[in-house]
Amino acid sequence: MPTFSPPDFTQLLIACGNGDKEALDRLVPIVYDELRQLAGRQMRRERSDHTLQTSALINEAYLRLIEKPVSWQNRAHFFGIAARLMRQILVDHARARQSSKRGGSRQRLALSEALDAGQDMATDIIALNDALTSLAAIDPQQSRIVELRFFGGLTIEETATVVGVSHTTVEKDWNMARAWLRRQMMK
Repeated sequence: MPTFSPPDFTQLLIACGNGDKEALDRLVPIVYDELRQLAGRQMRRERSDHTLQTSALINEAYLRLIEKPVSWQNRAHFFGIAARLMRQILVDHARARQSSKRGGSRQRLALSEALDAGQDMATDIIALNDALTSLAAIDPQQSRIVELRFFGGLTIEETATVVGVSHTTVEKDWNMARAWLRRQMMK
């Protein structure tokens, strides 16, 4: 589970954003390890025969993270961007696979805790992405919370730090968003 306590990570992110090459050398293994943890949690939710390997998800996320210079604010900012990138990568992969099969079976993703605590429900990642996009138009904060919790694997506390709201607000929005998404995805 990612932790937000080490100030060294935040300091390295900021120094790296300011062009410090030594900070970049120290940061790369840390970032890669954090991405490995995020990707590992995400891929455990995927079906066992998923064609995208965890290492490919890590590498793609890393390449996208370093592609454009980012003015990192802190560790929470890093996790927020990493969660969004992993969402994009998984959705892009699902769309590419679907289009290569000319509308064949869509990729299935077990939402487990993300949308249904206690039920082992599988759902379509493209439909989830579409539902999250619709939710973002209605309530961007709830959409962001789902993205961080589901795609980033963050806890309630970590999500509260990233979004900049209280633990209670995240819990309330998380519950409301799950109910809204569940209704949308059953349509």
